[in-house]
Amino acid sequence: MLLKRKNNFLEKRPSVFFWRFSPLLVLVFGFPLFFLFELDQYLSFRGLKNFQSLLFEWRDANYFISAFSFVCVYSLVSGLSIPFGFWMTIAGGLMFGTFVGGGLSLLGASIGATLLFLSVRFAFTVVPREKLGVAFSKMESGFKENQLSYMLILRLVPLFPFWLVNIVPAFLDVSIRSYVLGTFIGMIPGALLFAGVGNGLSVVFKSKNEFDVGAVFTFEFLLPICGLATLLLVQVMYKKFKNSNREY
Repeated sequence: MLLKRKNNFLEKRPSVFFWRFSPLLVLVFGFPLFFLFELDQYLSFRGLKNFQSLLFEWRDANYFISAFSFVCVYSLVSGLSIPFGFWMTIAGGLMFGTFVGGGLSLLGASIGATLLFLSVRFAFTVVPREKLGVAFSKMESGFKENQLSYMLILRLVPLFPFWLVNIVPAFLDVSIRSYVLGTFIGMIPGALLFAGVGNGLSVVFKSKNEFDVGAVFTFEFLLPICGLATLLLVQVMYKKFKNSNREY
């Protein structure tokens, strides 16, 4: 009855319907436009290598403006669910170093994820849960135990795609506090590790023409790589632990 009244209200007030879904319209049109204008070519190993000098010059000339712009761009990439957060974080490490670049990446990713979360919650206040699929049911059972703890697990151990973890909690009455804290704290290890890889790439990019294998065997490059391997190992161990508990 309540859902019927809401639908009738939206039919009578099309402007309300438009404003309710306008943030998601940005996502629908922004995602394909990103690839239509071939912006993805800049977020790759070759793209970073080709434009590294320009990025460093811009950073040195306008440090705070470049840092602010980086956070804004990362928020847009994260909010539009564009699957290049990995390269954005590496670019942050390349431009600003492991800790500053990791912190800026973390801030941008958290802002974008939160904006997407709020947009979905604002647009879809009432959605039949049976239409959301198996992944929704798995997350729902986890959130019933402890919202903040499960958000931390989902961010620390990527059991589901990043965009899915951004959206599904909006349908599960997860509090904004638990979502923001779980997202920010849970992404700290990954942000620092990927930013460390980006910082290590500055050593690799010093080879002018050819890829220097010897440049890879440096502390700056090997440390984050080992950290990433450990993070992947934790993911595998967590899945095995979860499956073993189901058997019992």
